[in-house]
Amino acid sequence: MAPYANIISKFAGKRILVIGDIILDQYIRGSVSRISPEAPVPIVLQEGEPHYTPGGAANVAGNLQSLGAEATLVGRIGRDNEAAILLRELKKRHINTKGIFTDKDRPTIFKTRVIAEHQQVVRIDREKNGITANGPAFERMRDFILKAAGNSDGIIISDYGKGVISAPLVSEVCSLALRKKKIITVDPKVEHFSYYSGVTAITPNRKEAENAIHDIKIRQSGNRRLAVNFDKLETDAHVDAAGQELLRYLGLESLLMTLGNQGMRLFEKGKKPVHINTRAREVFDVTGAGDTVISVFTLALTAGASKHEAADLSNYAAGIVVGKMGAVPVTKKELLEAIKA
Repeated sequence: MAPYANIISKFAGKRILVIGDIILDQYIRGSVSRISPEAPVPIVLQEGEPHYTPGGAANVAGNLQSLGAEATLVGRIGRDNEAAILLRELKKRHINTKGIFTDKDRPTIFKTRVIAEHQQVVRIDREKNGITANGPAFERMRDFILKAAGNSDGIIISDYGKGVISAPLVSEVCSLALRKKKIITVDPKVEHFSYYSGVTAITPNRKEAENAIHDIKIRQSGNRRLAVNFDKLETDAHVDAAGQELLRYLGLESLLMTLGNQGMRLFEKGKKPVHINTRAREVFDVTGAGDTVISVFTLALTAGASKHEAADLSNYAAGIVVGKMGAVPVTKKELLEAIKA
C-alpha cells in the first residue's frame, strides 16, 4: 500500500493535456409504474430536474482534476444552450477550458440517459460528427496544443470517434510528444488504431481490440501485416497473442487491455503479459470506466510509477467507478481507501 500511496501523493499539480471529443451528459431520473397504451414501452414519471455531467474527454479531465492534477481540456463545442451548460459544469470542476473552441457548424455533442429504478431505460444522442482538417476550429486547436504541450507532464488523447481526433492532428501531437519526451496515452477508437503508432500506451477494451484486429486485417497491405488469424478474443491465449501482436504492429511502448469482470492485461515491449485481477466489488454502471482507467494510468506514469503499478492503480480506480451510476470521477480519498482495503 505504501508505494501506491506515495505515487498518489505525487498526483498534485501534475499538468495533463486532454485532447478529444467533449460530450455533455444529461440524466433524467424517474420511476415506472405502467406501460404506455400507445406503444409497448414504459412510461417514466420524471422526478426532479435533469442532472448534467461532462462526458467523453471532459470526463477524463474531470477524473484528473478530482485526483489533484491540473487538467487542460482541448476540443470543440457548438454555439448552443448545451455548450453553456457544459462550460458551467467544467468551471464548477475547475477544469481549464482555454483549449475549447466553438464550431458554429456543429452542435455540442449531447447524450440524454433516462434512468428508472436504477436502470437505464433509453439513451438519446445528438451529434454531428466530423471536423475539417483544414478548417478554422482544427487550426485553432492545433495551434493551442502545440503551445500547451511543452508545459504539460503528459498528454491524453480521448477518442470517441466524434470527429475531433484525425490522422493529421494525431500525427502532429505524437511527433511533438516524442520530440519533447512527453508521456502520451490514447483511449482509442477502432477505426483509428493505425493513427497511434509509437505512443506510450493505448487502453482498449476487449471489444475494441477485437474490432481493431478485424479493421486492420481489412485495411492492411504489402509486407506490414497483422500476424493473427482470429479476431475474437475468447481465451487467455487469444488475448495474449492479440495484445502482443498489436503492440508489435503499432510500435507501442505498452498496451493495457481492459477485460470487464476478468480484470486487465498489460503488455509491454520486451516483457511477458501481466494479468491484473478485477478490483470491482459490485458492477452498477460501466459508464465512464474507460475514462477513469486512462486518467489514473497516465497520471501514475507522470508521477513516476512503473507501467505495472500504473495499471494496478487504474484497476483500483475502475473498481470504484463501476459501483456508481453514471460517469462520476474517482477522488483521491476514494482511491487511497481502496488500496488500503
